[in-house]
Amino acid sequence: MTDEHSFETIAIHAGNTADPLTGAVVPPIYQVSTYKQDGVGGLRGGYEYSRSANPTRSALEENLAALEGGRRGLAFASGLAAEDCLLRTLLSPGDHVVIPNDAYGGTFRLFAKVVSRWGVEWSVADTSDAASVRAALRPRTKAIWVETPSNPLLGISDIAALAEVARTAGAKLVVDNTFASPYLQQPLALGADVVVHSTTKYMGGHSDVVGGALVTADNTLADELAYHQNAMGAISGPFDAWLVLRGVKTLAVRMDRHSENATRVAEMLARHPKVAKVYYPGLPEHPGHEIAAKQMKSFGGMVSFQVAGGEQAAIEVCGRAKVFTLGESLGGVESLIEHPGRMTHASAAGSPLEVPDDLIRLSVGIESADDLLTDLQQALA
Repeated sequence: MTDEHSFETIAIHAGNTADPLTGAVVPPIYQVSTYKQDGVGGLRGGYEYSRSANPTRSALEENLAALEGGRRGLAFASGLAAEDCLLRTLLSPGDHVVIPNDAYGGTFRLFAKVVSRWGVEWSVADTSDAASVRAALRPRTKAIWVETPSNPLLGISDIAALAEVARTAGAKLVVDNTFASPYLQQPLALGADVVVHSTTKYMGGHSDVVGGALVTADNTLADELAYHQNAMGAISGPFDAWLVLRGVKTLAVRMDRHSENATRVAEMLARHPKVAKVYYPGLPEHPGHEIAAKQMKSFGGMVSFQVAGGEQAAIEVCGRAKVFTLGESLGGVESLIEHPGRMTHASAAGSPLEVPDDLIRLSVGIESADDLLTDLQQALA
């Protein structure tokens, strides 16, 4: 696949070479740990041990790189495993990272409870404001970490503007592209150095796999990441890689439907008398709407909102939903509802990243939009 092909074609064909043995159009699941060598060091296709490389994982990694317009993709056991590998590659004790004031709770926990124990410092900034990020820089800032849209408040950061801030500071710009997916947003083309994904979410798309990914266009950084991936070993297993590769084939059509449904949900919530505030970048009143419209194809399937009546009212709404399933995670074909303060973002309680206790987060699936609207209306009634 080349740049002259459309995203939809790349998603289906990149890495999906017909099996040379049988002609199977879907890459096999190479459920194997080791490989026969033709003499000492005589490797067939470069494979010797599946922690280092596996043909099914290689197919997914080729696909990921193509989707993000990068030179190399790397697949991991989870999104946090990918983040951990990236941080250990980029940082040394005494280095500093700027992180968003609205980030996934697991990412915050990784910085606050794990990475900080080996001497890495971090500080919080409003990444939707380039001046705020610039003010948070220190002499040993090595990375600026961005989620856009962010989790769970759907904040939007100007990737191109922050790339310029990072270049000036001699730091790497890391963009978590999980909420948008490469179909809706291409951070590398906007100047980012590394893209992070939880492939558990939209890339897999069916709530049946856990995985993570890193993609970069920097060959030197790619080699360093690959070294750490092998040395640390938190790699995607072959069946998990196969599931993500399968899911990616329908990414474009799924994201179109997620976005259409989420827009209708957000518009309904914005009019509802029991909703205090709606967070969705597709709404014209969203403070990041213009930037999102500039750097995204459409606005994605995630919607958050605050309810009138406080925390207990939010918990009750979550409990009354029927088509929306109460559960963590996001990005599957089925719609999910959750209370971030007590669920996905509980680890941020008491920190600068603490979320409002009356906040509800929706992962809007691809069911009938009318059914989703009816369900939310009865849950709010």
